[in-house]
Amino acid sequence: MNALAELASSVVSEVPSPEELFARARALVPLLRERADRTAASGRVPDETIDELKAAGLFKILQPRRWGGFEMSPAAFYEAQTILGEGDMAVAWVFGIVGVHSWHLALFDDQAAKDVWSDDSSVLVASTYMPVGKVTEVEGGFRLSGRWKFSSGCDNAKWILLGALLPDQNDNPEMGTMLVPHQDLTIVNDSWEVGGLRGTGSKDIIVEDAFVPHYRTHRHRDGFICESPGNKVNTGPLYRIPFGQVFLRAVNSSAIGALQGLADAVADYASKRVSPFGGSTVDDPAAHLAVGEALAAVSEMRAVIRETYKALMAYAERGGIPPIPERQIYKFQAAQTTTRATDMALRLYRVVGGRGLFLSGPFSRIVDDIIASRQHQFNQDFPFCASIGAVAMGKENTDWFV
Repeated sequence: MNALAELASSVVSEVPSPEELFARARALVPLLRERADRTAASGRVPDETIDELKAAGLFKILQPRRWGGFEMSPAAFYEAQTILGEGDMAVAWVFGIVGVHSWHLALFDDQAAKDVWSDDSSVLVASTYMPVGKVTEVEGGFRLSGRWKFSSGCDNAKWILLGALLPDQNDNPEMGTMLVPHQDLTIVNDSWEVGGLRGTGSKDIIVEDAFVPHYRTHRHRDGFICESPGNKVNTGPLYRIPFGQVFLRAVNSSAIGALQGLADAVADYASKRVSPFGGSTVDDPAAHLAVGEALAAVSEMRAVIRETYKALMAYAERGGIPPIPERQIYKFQAAQTTTRATDMALRLYRVVGGRGLFLSGPFSRIVDDIIASRQHQFNQDFPFCASIGAVAMGKENTDWFV
């Protein structure tokens, strides 16, 4: 380990409180709002924004303390993500996806973390977990090829986690993740022409016959049963929470913050708006209801996150694993976030009338971003709710991401 990495590992005595980190995140919100249109137009999060998130220590929240991180509860991480979402949902989305990988990397064999962080513990990792990679086992590891979509924040990272089907001891395929450096892949820059979350830069990734050593792979089954290779050295309870229970919130918590930001913007505009027919929106009960319901929902969804991770951390601290029915409910509650946020965003959008169509204001961008988040595979809440009922009726759970 070089001097820089040693310095990073020594900062465990300088861990800020969660409240200090939230204050740092909130201080960035005006800057994110100011840059939001530019971020969307450029199709990626600006480097200056990533540098500010790093300087605030936000990417360290889930990183192991032995690598200079803060090793806090996911509740702190997702509260920070929610706050950032008030400024720009695209930035918050990338923060959530990229930032949660500091937790996932801790589940890999420790050599993988050394490859990524030995020279610089602030290096970021992107991902696309779609299991589409073509894998051939060879001596010492695998050869990997394929094309993956939706790699959020790939321009801001030096390594990428790629989904694939890995052969088990009986040569049966099972879902897993492979860690690949940027020099072994190609980012397809013209592959992210979309209507919402444009600033996330969720581009396609191409890999052609790259070698991936065994230690740079992680099997989802190990994350499901909370017995991953990295647990040998990363022994804190944070890394004993089931994989799905930590990752799932990365793709929906930003919508909570975006809904808060939209409600604030609508309330501010509505307080001064007079409709073409002469009525003041501030006197409109329908406007009151739209803003009030949105703000109440934001408060509730934030509280659910806190209570979820309070329960999950308690299991981990006792050395236990939460039961499947409980995990299913947490998964559905997470996925339902974007459905609720979308419904309420559309109600708020009606309040501002035709003004919401103009790109000079934030309304349509925020609404488009929230709607786009609903499209993620892990935000399709109805099947997850049905699974709760199926298991309650005696059927076996088959979901490795719960």
